[in-house]
Amino acid sequence: MTQLTTDIRRVRGRRPRLLDLFCCQGGAARGYADAGFDVTGVDKDPQPRYPYRFVRADAVAYVLEHGAAFDFIHASPPCQHDSACQRIQGREHPDLIAPTRAALETTGRPWVIENVGGAVPKLREPVMLCGQMFALANYRHRYFETGGGFTFDQPDHPPHLVPQAKMGRPVQPGHYGQFVGNFSGVPLAREVLGVPWMNRDGIRECVPPAYTRWIGSACRQRSLAALAA
Repeated sequence: MTQLTTDIRRVRGRRPRLLDLFCCQGGAARGYADAGFDVTGVDKDPQPRYPYRFVRADAVAYVLEHGAAFDFIHASPPCQHDSACQRIQGREHPDLIAPTRAALETTGRPWVIENVGGAVPKLREPVMLCGQMFALANYRHRYFETGGGFTFDQPDHPPHLVPQAKMGRPVQPGHYGQFVGNFSGVPLAREVLGVPWMNRDGIRECVPPAYTRWIGSACRQRSLAALAA
């Protein structure tokens, strides 16, 4: 059961506004847009493939200044700091989960922080979503911490019965692709994850739109129910 104690502000004829922080190429954004949100993305790097309104800015600074003007906030701080692949390569990346949370808590708006499994110890009671929960031919696990009065329960996790292709190898019939690192099969990944506009760089890190479509729809339904009560 999804719970929302901070209601989404509703004005007749206006879609609720969604702020998409660290937006990259817009996988999360597509799901929220499908759920009926008016989406604005923020990223420090240019994102010419981003399919919605885009602001090039530091995400933490932007939410501190403008976050309260939005109805719901999604944040995907860079996952590379907690990615096993990046640790193997010996690369250093900033850890922005705590600064992002602190900034979100100043807004008074409902929010989620999304990240990878390696970040779970830093996330507060995260909920895990998997492609199997949404009938995707993929096992991409993403973890969501909620705040600002918004919570949702952990959905049932179907078993992983289909074998995965080895990382970086072509996906054989009867297997699922991993679609991480320098993976093979961009056209297949676009189809499976529902991100036809993305290139490999975007796909390897993206939140499948099915995940945020579910989150956004549940949030809006809860808000409508609260207004009708």
